[in-house]
Amino acid sequence: MKTTIAAASALILLTACETMPTDAPLIASAALKPLKGSKTFGEVTFEQVGNKVRVVAFVQNLKPGEEHGFHIHEVGDCSSDDGMSTKGHFNPFGKRHGHYNTPDRHVGDLPSFKANKAGRANVQIELDQLSLRPGPGNIIGRGVIVHAGPDDYKTDPTGNAGARIACGVIRLN
Repeated sequence: MKTTIAAASALILLTACETMPTDAPLIASAALKPLKGSKTFGEVTFEQVGNKVRVVAFVQNLKPGEEHGFHIHEVGDCSSDDGMSTKGHFNPFGKRHGHYNTPDRHVGDLPSFKANKAGRANVQIELDQLSLRPGPGNIIGRGVIVHAGPDDYKTDPTGNAGARIACGVIRLN
């Protein structure tokens, strides 16, 4: 009887594996939590779309009407109250800080976003260089930071975006 149950269980598992999609999309997310002195929070999702990653962010409790820098940082560690435990921008190719639409930039350089009257902002963009697949541009386990000020897209290495006000760690879903 035990052999029959074991064989039936194995058959069910094999059948389930055969019907699971092998081309399931790679999706990751980061829950943004406020850092010291901030009430900013939100969610960022990342989806591998061919050789690009679609980034969708919804952020709340920002200063209404103000622009905020937004970056992927080297380390997925939000344990420090100022967000400095995430270290610098994710930059595996050793480039200077720059605009997110140029090839010469940190992989972690993302677009700034502007809060509406209610203090909410969102951004949706597809970017090259970052990846959810293995390789040098892989962002899994990295930190995501929202900054108090806008990114000037030129000051190296930070973009002069000011204090870190929200932090999250990118994890595969």
